[in-house]
Amino acid sequence: MARLWMVLGALSGLIAVGMAAYASHGLPAETASLANTGASLQAWHALALLGCGLLAERRRGPLVHLAAFCFLLGTLGFAGGVYVRVLTETSLGPVTPLGGTLLLVGWGILAAAAALAPER
Repeated sequence: MARLWMVLGALSGLIAVGMAAYASHGLPAETASLANTGASLQAWHALALLGCGLLAERRRGPLVHLAAFCFLLGTLGFAGGVYVRVLTETSLGPVTPLGGTLLLVGWGILAAAAALAPER
């Protein structure tokens, strides 16, 4: 499972860089800023997924996996909602803020995972 978080983190980073490039070269200025916000948060949470994968290799317990799951769903909700809005001018309603909330929850769970999980 640890490897899965690292693979998903790397793929998420790839998408974030692609969206940032598209925002810089293919979007009007008024939507490029919003797209860059989504890409930035996605990139940070791609790194968080990589970190979860590394921590999962070194520690036992379910919390690190729960944190990674929150980062994955949160990124899909937040960045995905931003990208849908930028590309289609359609709001997904509560999906984007719910995704942001999941990202926050993931950080709290990751802190608990790092502090509480026994070392291997």
